Formats: sequence, structure tokens, C-alpha cells
Amino acid sequence: MQEGNEKKLEEMRKTVDEKLNETLEKRLGESFKQVSDRLEAVHKGLGEMQTLAVSVGDLKKVMSNVKSRGVLGEYQLQNIIEDLLTNEQYEKNVKTKVGSGALVEFAIKMPHGSNFEKVLWLPIDSKFPKEDYESLVDAYEHGDLEKIESYRKAFINGIKKNARDIREKYIDPPNTTEYGIMFLPYESLFGEVLRVPGLFEQLQKEYKITITGPTTLSALLNSLQMGFRTLAIEKRSSEVWDLLSAVKTEFGQFGDVLAKTKKKLIEATNVIDSSEVRTRAITRKLRNVQELPGNAPNPLLDFIEPGDENP
Repeated sequence: MQEGNEKKLEEMRKTVDEKLNETLEKRLGESFKQVSDRLEAVHKGLGEMQTLAVSVGDLKKVMSNVKSRGVLGEYQLQNIIEDLLTNEQYEKNVKTKVGSGALVEFAIKMPHGSNFEKVLWLPIDSKFPKEDYESLVDAYEHGDLEKIESYRKAFINGIKKNARDIREKYIDPPNTTEYGIMFLPYESLFGEVLRVPGLFEQLQKEYKITITGPTTLSALLNSLQMGFRTLAIEKRSSEVWDLLSAVKTEFGQFGDVLAKTKKKLIEATNVIDSSEVRTRAITRKLRNVQELPGNAPNPLLDFIEPGDENP
């Protein structure tokens, strides 16, 4: 009995060992597979992060270049203008100031009072004060009040300098409007201008410059588009009134000609009536004239028979 029990226990031990080994191997295999998948995903993510880092580095290199930033702002400004205005309502690289060789990036064709043929330019120039703004944002993040104040002054001075440049280079009434537009390509830049108390109003009052961001410029151009449509309707209405005036004049002249024609027709009718009277008088005189026989020759007429060569 003891030997039988030992034999049974040995079989049970082997069975348990086999099950444990099988389960352990299965679980370890699954765990290693999961770890391998996770490591592969991490490796892939690191590769994507490296690519993104390179792209960010390229973007930073582009943004650090003043000329490249200007081109970027100009492209964004161009996209907004092209989406909202027609090609006939604006021009690119326009010399708006007499005696100056400076070319403004974009200029909107505004009506010159009641003269629809003369153009009044509205200059729009994009600016991108990146360094001062990034320094100010960095100071905000670190909570350094002294740097915040210093960088804010630098940012404000940079905005004022850009406004002064636009006024001096491109604004020239009556060839242009009395004000110009400075376009900031990011809403955060525009928002920072609005955060400075009185800066927006000061730029309008002292420099005749209105600051806009992408959303604000879109709203402004939409308003201008509605104004252009109203002026187009007014222009067409003026043309219609001119045409009606010309038609009225022609119709008056036609009435005069018609009256003269009526007078001539009345005179002709009177002449015809007189002729009828004379005809009736002649007819009465001829009633007593005896008719000649039908076959008798008429001595009063020089009549030639057909085929008679010698009359």
C-alpha cells in the first residue's frame, strides 16, 4: 500500500511539475512578447521623436532668420487676402508713397470719394517681432517680474518701431488712407499687444496704425468686402440713371421728329383732299362729253396698229 501511495504521489508530482512548467513557459513567453512589443513601440516612438526634434530644429532655424519670418508672415497675410478679396481689389508690392522707393507688401484698393475711377490705397504690412515676444513668454513662465518688465518694454518698443516704419514708408494721404494696418501672423502676438494697457489706442492715435491678428484682419476684410459690394451697386445705379437720362433726351427728340412727321402727313392729306375735289370737278365736266363708238378710230390719238411699221 505504501509503495502504491508513493507511486501515485510521484505521478501526481510529475503531473504538477509538467503543468507548472507549461504554464510558466506560456506566461513567460507572453510576458516576454509583451515586453518586446513595448520596447519596439518605445523604439519607434524614439525614432519619431528624433524626427520631430529635427523638424523642430529646422523650424527654429527658419524662425530665427528675420527674412524667413517675414516671408512666413507675408504668405499667411497673402492667404487671408486671397480668400476674402478678388484680384481686382488689391495689389502686391505697391509703391504707395510719392518719392519713396519702399514697396508695401499688400495694398487694398479703396474708393476715392465719389470718384470711382481713382484709387485710394490702404497699405497692409506684416511684422513678426519673435525675439522680444519669446523672451517675454519665457519670463512669464519663470515668474521673473524684473525680466517681465524689461522684456515687455522691449516688446512695446519693437511694436512702436514697426508702426513708425509703416507710417513713414507707406502712408501718404491723399494717395493713401490716413491710416495703415500692421498684421501680426499669430493671435498670441496680437493678444500680447492688447494686454498692454493703452498700446493699441496709442498706435492708432500717434502712428495712424491699426494692429490686427489673423481673425481681426479677416473680420476687417469681410467688412471691406461688404462696402465694395455696396459701392458697386451705387456705381451701377449711377450708370443706370445716366442711361435713363440719355434715353429721356432721345425720347424728347423723337417726339419732336414725330410731331414734324405728323404735320407733313396732315399737309399731304390736305393736298390729296384738294386733288379729290379737282377730280370730282373734272368728272362733272366730262359727263356731257359724248363717248365715241367702240370700233371707230380716234382721230385725236396717234394710234398704231400692231405690226404696222409705217404709221
